Amino acid sequence: MEEKKEARYYEKLPDGKVKCQLCPHTCLISQTKRGICRVRENQEGRLYTLNYGRITAIAMDPMEKKPLYHFYPGRWILSVGTFGCNFHCQFCQNWQIAHGDPETLYISPEALVDKALELESIGIAYTYSEPIVWFEYVLDTAKLAQEAGLKNVMVTNGYINPEPLAELLPFTHAWNIDIKGFNPDFYRRIVGGRLEPVLATAKAVAKAGKHLEITTLLVTGLNDNLEELEQLVLWIRDNLGPDTPLHFSRYFPQYRLHLPPTPLETLYRARDMARRYLNHVYLGNVPDTRANSTYCPRCGSLAIRRTGYDVEPLGLSGGNCRECGTPLAIVREEED
Repeated sequence: MEEKKEARYYEKLPDGKVKCQLCPHTCLISQTKRGICRVRENQEGRLYTLNYGRITAIAMDPMEKKPLYHFYPGRWILSVGTFGCNFHCQFCQNWQIAHGDPETLYISPEALVDKALELESIGIAYTYSEPIVWFEYVLDTAKLAQEAGLKNVMVTNGYINPEPLAELLPFTHAWNIDIKGFNPDFYRRIVGGRLEPVLATAKAVAKAGKHLEITTLLVTGLNDNLEELEQLVLWIRDNLGPDTPLHFSRYFPQYRLHLPPTPLETLYRARDMARRYLNHVYLGNVPDTRANSTYCPRCGSLAIRRTGYDVEPLGLSGGNCRECGTPLAIVREEED
């Protein structure tokens, strides 16, 4: 049972220290110490990943839970996560596994791919905590999964350096990237990272032609300013395209942050503003069928009705609106 593996992206330094090159933190790590993510350790001048194959959560999830609303809607996907994260969001929704010490189960890449095939999953989603810090395992598994005809889905904060991203991209099919706000100071103080590398990742994923959706958790009083959100929406339109689905998600108190839940009116105002620039805007953690359903931006027809995780593609013809034929940026089996 393999519990550690030498990291792929790091630099050995003369004094026995190492510099991790996986993400923009580029942690300088002394012997016996770990990086910010807690899962990369310097052992005698070599950097090892401690979470290879270590799974903290595994389940069959609806694609909509990722959330991916335009990638094989209604299908289910085998979803796995590990421990560790290279951010320290004060509002972390999965802090028990991202920043705690949960029990783990070892599953090899081969066994995980076999499990996905056995369950007739459409693929494997790397999710729950941060898959970037699971890089070696995700890469090895994604290669095998793609060979087996499975889809690879990344649900991520996008905090990765360009070189490892370029190595991983060819083996992935869909990404949901958290852009946690559009304020560098918010990223520095509340998230523990920088905004620009995340934006660079989103642009690289879009340029590579991978399916991409964006999620932003609106935290009460911290990143929910409408003018700031409008700048985010305009950036998405101009850099990723107006068909990029955007999910505004409702915050609830978690981990180290105990602000009141996001007011519903804040979410609806943000949604209405974003719809002026983007064709597909959704609200997460909000039990509203209309806010989670897909409508044609041209004729307004209902294309997909979502009630919870119940998905009804009532107005689709392939990936287009059945009424007027407008493409809706939806990937479905018919396009394979």
